[in-house]
Amino acid sequence: MRLFLAVQLSNEMKKAIISAQNKLKQNKVNGRYTDIQNLHLTLAFIGEYGNTDNVLEAMEQVHFESFQLKLGGHIGSFGDLLWAGLEQSDELEKLARQLRHSLAEYHIPFDKKKFNPHITLLRNAVIPTYADISSINIDKVSMKVSEVSLMRSEHGKHGMIYTEIGSIISDKGED
Repeated sequence: MRLFLAVQLSNEMKKAIISAQNKLKQNKVNGRYTDIQNLHLTLAFIGEYGNTDNVLEAMEQVHFESFQLKLGGHIGSFGDLLWAGLEQSDELEKLARQLRHSLAEYHIPFDKKKFNPHITLLRNAVIPTYADISSINIDKVSMKVSEVSLMRSEHGKHGMIYTEIGSIISDKGED
């Protein structure tokens, strides 16, 4: 099964992302938009791996305190993938580094690309030449990160389906 570690987004943050997607649609930007229920922040992409217990055990070795995550207000791209940027966060960088280190210690394969925190808005973007997406601002909504989820990704009839398998909670819980 295809697995990844992620931060689930708050409803307020999802609303800001959907608003940005709507602005892109108003600018006639086409592509495969990420459904609201699939919006997340990937911390580590594991890919095909069958031992979820092993992944959960590796995750449990990581201890972190809850912190604030804030949208950066801008849209970026990796080729034809458009994403919402986040404000720089030392706590987020540290959490991703710790999770990846623990996965490596448990010999769990994962994508070793440099961590570049973003939330995918759409894939296969086709941007009309007249569209100025650089002028589209995303509300700088923030949320508290107090949980990391192990997610399974499956192809469904109408696109990808993401299912939480388990999670870890920050050392201070959800206060």
